[in-house]
Amino acid sequence: MPNEQGDFDLQVNGYAGVDFNSDDLTAEDFHQACERIAADGVSGFLATIITDELDLMGGRLRRIARFYQDDETVRQTMAGFHIEGPFINERDGYRGAHPRHAVRLADVETGMRLVDAAAGLARIVTLAPERDPDLRLTRRLVGEGVAVAAGHCNPTGDELAAAIDAGLSMFTHLGNGCPVQMHRHDNIIQRALAAADRLWLTFIADGVHIQPPVLGNYLRTAGTERCIVVTDAISAAGLGPGRYTLGTWDIQVGDDLVARSPDGSHFVGSCATMPRMHEVLSEQVGLSPEEIHQLTSINPRRALQEE
Repeated sequence: MPNEQGDFDLQVNGYAGVDFNSDDLTAEDFHQACERIAADGVSGFLATIITDELDLMGGRLRRIARFYQDDETVRQTMAGFHIEGPFINERDGYRGAHPRHAVRLADVETGMRLVDAAAGLARIVTLAPERDPDLRLTRRLVGEGVAVAAGHCNPTGDELAAAIDAGLSMFTHLGNGCPVQMHRHDNIIQRALAAADRLWLTFIADGVHIQPPVLGNYLRTAGTERCIVVTDAISAAGLGPGRYTLGTWDIQVGDDLVARSPDGSHFVGSCATMPRMHEVLSEQVGLSPEEIHQLTSINPRRALQEE
């Protein structure tokens, strides 16, 4: 397992030109991505597999699990998997970059099929509580030692509270995975913030996914002791403009270093690295080094009960 020095990133879809959701991913490419992640000060990360057809998701999990078993460098940096989907809200806006055709209602058999493909390395599953009938999958995952996060979702306050009672403990990239326009008061961001005393809230602090003044408001409301910074990095992370992939997405990253869908309607992951997160948190949000360390290193380990 990774050591406890440096940052710990709970959501990495790819890095330095390597797409973890590609069916052409090689052991050499994944090794090199792990080296680059470590060189950027990250001593532990979760490889993130996003929504797709179940056979494809399972194949990607098994492939990276083999890399983990065969490569010491991978074992020193990768702490497991974050399975994001496919049990999410199918509506535009909430679904984000996840392909509509592969989104599905949660069921225990399917969920455990993905966990089994991860070969003991599943650490987080992100799902929509309102898409988990009677919260059966949430309870099963928690019973298996897998953290369950709400994300790409729109549960009511009562539905979110019931999911927390069933063991749900996190919220994935709050402020994203939701429509640009929502009710000004009754919305999923406010519901999650209201439950911050019972949830770990993760945020993409690249200065793009959430404007820095807004991120500052969220952190003050929830308290830095309950918040975590993730990159949600894709293969463009650490590189410049160009053409990149995230699973089935073909993404053109421009001079602004922002990965957007072809129609510009939403982001498709982040191009930022953890060092960039530190810059934003320090220079634009105004946090101290101690607060940043808590968000990027201490809290993610606590959320996974690594310390």
